[in-house]
Amino acid sequence: MSAAKRAVVAIGGNSLIKDRQHQSVRDQYIAAGETCWHVASMIEDGWDVAIAHGNGPQVGFILRRSELAAHELHEVPLDVCGADSQGAIGYALAQNLENDFTRLGIPRHVVAVVTQMEVAADDPAFQNPTKPIGSFMDEAAAKRRAEKDGWDVVEDANRGWRRVVASPKPLRIVEVDAIKTLIDNRFVVVSVGGGGIPVVADKDGNLTGVAAVIDKDLASALLATCIDAELLLITTSVAQVSLDFGTPEQRAVSRMTLAEAKERLAEGRHFAAGSMKPKIEAVVQFLEAGGERAIITDPESVELALAGKAGTTIVRE
Repeated sequence: MSAAKRAVVAIGGNSLIKDRQHQSVRDQYIAAGETCWHVASMIEDGWDVAIAHGNGPQVGFILRRSELAAHELHEVPLDVCGADSQGAIGYALAQNLENDFTRLGIPRHVVAVVTQMEVAADDPAFQNPTKPIGSFMDEAAAKRRAEKDGWDVVEDANRGWRRVVASPKPLRIVEVDAIKTLIDNRFVVVSVGGGGIPVVADKDGNLTGVAAVIDKDLASALLATCIDAELLLITTSVAQVSLDFGTPEQRAVSRMTLAEAKERLAEGRHFAAGSMKPKIEAVVQFLEAGGERAIITDPESVELALAGKAGTTIVRE
């Protein structure tokens, strides 16, 4: 099978939640289905696809349920929250896609793989945790959790205190051989959900889950490299990337080269941290590792973006 028709599609966890009035499990399932229809169209056009997805809001919901039930049940560790959300979101994506394949007469099947991602135990991010998770607390509760459970906590813009965890660099997809085998046999694979469950290896190679959050887009870039994908397609809430974002000079851009993307990143004023910046960083990582092109767009514009008529395309040269 030619790698020229192989792609990784990265779906944001936030894209499954349209607004605060539509965030139930059923609402998220319907939103997943709207995105899956566009992915099914890609597959109908001959692409072999691996799907990655975010899980930030969903992990937040699991943590909140755990906190509310803590008087009666054990709390759920962060790495297990990641595993739980991978299973639930993977189920929604897989079922929606299978139903699309039935409607379109596509003889393909979907497998969701609960995926671990190895990170370095000495990654500098562990010395400077910055990723807020969970609910707001008052100062007394935050300090109790810091003392009792070893949490890192910070005061967040006068809104209360929150736990923060590290966001280490993804190094190795533990289940990568299984994912490759499935892709090679023409399964659509859902994997590296939420960036993967962060794990570290001891000197004997034994793995242990850690409390951390891995960037979904960087994990998607690593997945794309590992399976020799030609294309990394990142879906988000905007149709195109904008330069000088948030200023009067803001303007959409339809095409960039790798060199231009690196230059815009270095300038520091174009892409918002925690939003577009990690997506551009992931694209740079993928293209520098040998990928051919990347596209950033919203789900509704996928087909047009693949045809070069929408979205932002970034190429090696």
